[in-house]
Amino acid sequence: MTRIETALQTASQRLQGHSDTPRLDAELLLAEALGQDRTYLRTWPEQALTAAQAADFARLVERRLAGEPVAYLLGRRGFWTFELAVTPDTLIPRPETELLVEQALARIPADAAWSIADLGTGSGAIALAIASERPACTVHATDRSAAALAVARRNADALGIGNVRFHQGSWFEALPEGIAWAMLVSNPPYVPDAAPHLEARGVRFEPRQALAAGADGLDDLRHLIETAPSRLAPGGWLLLEHGWDQGEAVTRLLAGHGYTDIRDERDLAGHPRLAIGRRPGP
Repeated sequence: MTRIETALQTASQRLQGHSDTPRLDAELLLAEALGQDRTYLRTWPEQALTAAQAADFARLVERRLAGEPVAYLLGRRGFWTFELAVTPDTLIPRPETELLVEQALARIPADAAWSIADLGTGSGAIALAIASERPACTVHATDRSAAALAVARRNADALGIGNVRFHQGSWFEALPEGIAWAMLVSNPPYVPDAAPHLEARGVRFEPRQALAAGADGLDDLRHLIETAPSRLAPGGWLLLEHGWDQGEAVTRLLAGHGYTDIRDERDLAGHPRLAIGRRPGP
């Protein structure tokens, strides 16, 4: 029978060239097949796999070899201070998106009772992170995908976060009327329709409608920037994640629509990633 260390070595070798982290992928998938954590693998490397465990592991490795992201194989992904359920109906939360959360929290007083909206929430990552750190705020999370919203609601329930409201619909159309929003945030689609990146091994499994946005990738960003001033309270903030090469175009759009306090924050890799603007007012 195959032992844990042997199974890991074989899988890691097979995943070379299919993953940037073949050993990590092998460990995560084997831990999933065994119903254990990775510490167990290191503690008991000589433990033999049962036939059922070996078969489960083999199926997971084959799916990974076909390009399926580890997050979808596990059904979860770490973000901020928690783990979120993810499915092929949602984007996989990226570490760079935590920059949006950090910059939002830097502008929301600790005891604020703001009305905030996360447009295109997907798994709920941004909305839930902000809501967990600012419990007096009410965060409204929208998505046009009912399946994605179901995942976001499940994450809110699992984490016990009760100050998020969910609405199905496209962008601002889904928001309740009569609210002057103190902050609007979004990680919208921003990849050009013809970008080769959309066919990359892991990305092609993610929902295309949550990635691509027109010939230059700016269609949804334009719409959000043009429409937000009519929904923001005076002095309200707009925070938008964008592609690494779109910072100049997005900040120019913000300036052209009268926003003030415009900034473009860089991610940990040093790339422009997050455009910030404010509706003029007190």
